Amino acid sequence: MLSNYFTIKTTGEHELIIDKSRFIAHIARAETEEEAIQFIQSIKKKHYNATHNCSAYLIGEQDQIQKANDDGEPSGTAGVPMLEVLKKRKLKDVVVVVTRYFGGIKLGAGGLIRAYGKSVSEALNAVGVVERKLMQVVHTKIEYPLLGKVENEFRSSHYPIKDIHYLEHVEFESYVPIDEVDHFKEWVTDLTNAQAEVDLGEQEYLESLV
Repeated sequence: MLSNYFTIKTTGEHELIIDKSRFIAHIARAETEEEAIQFIQSIKKKHYNATHNCSAYLIGEQDQIQKANDDGEPSGTAGVPMLEVLKKRKLKDVVVVVTRYFGGIKLGAGGLIRAYGKSVSEALNAVGVVERKLMQVVHTKIEYPLLGKVENEFRSSHYPIKDIHYLEHVEFESYVPIDEVDHFKEWVTDLTNAQAEVDLGEQEYLESLV
C-alpha cells in the first residue's frame, strides 16, 4: 500500500461552453478497470445522443492501467489530453468522461486538445483533490476518571480522533502516522501515568483536502 497519494474528493461534473459546443466533464474514483468501464458506460447511456463521449482513466499504485478514448474525435485530440491532465495533477484511481454536444463550429486539432484538457482541469477544481495518507488506527482504553483530561489532550493534538466508545471503559480510536506509533504510545503513557491500554488496529487511509 502506498504511504500517500492524490485522488479526487468526490464524484461530480462540470460544464463548459466553448464556441457553442457543450463540454460536460464527468469524473469519479475507480479502483479497478471494471469500475472505470462501468462509469464510462453509464455516462454514454445517459448522454446517448451526444456527439462524443470521450474518456480516460488512470488506475493502480504505479499507474499500471492507463486508457484514453477519443470516441470519434480526431486521433489524439481528446482522450490523451484528458489523461495527461490526470497525470500532471499526479492523481490515481480516477476516471473521467467528457461529453460533447457539437455546436456547429469546428475547433481544429489544437482547439480540441485545449477544450478537452480545460474541461478536465476545471472539473478537478470543481470536485476537489484530496491527499490520502496511510495511517495506523490506535485504540486507547482508559477509565472514566481520565476521560476529560485525555479527550482534551487528544483533541488538541495532531492525532485525529476516529471514534470514541463509551462502554465499561472509554476507548478512543485515533489516526496516527505509521512512523509515530512508538512516540504516540510514549505520549499516552506519560499523559495517563501508564494507566491506559494501547492496542493497534487496522491501517487506513485518511483524506485531507489539497
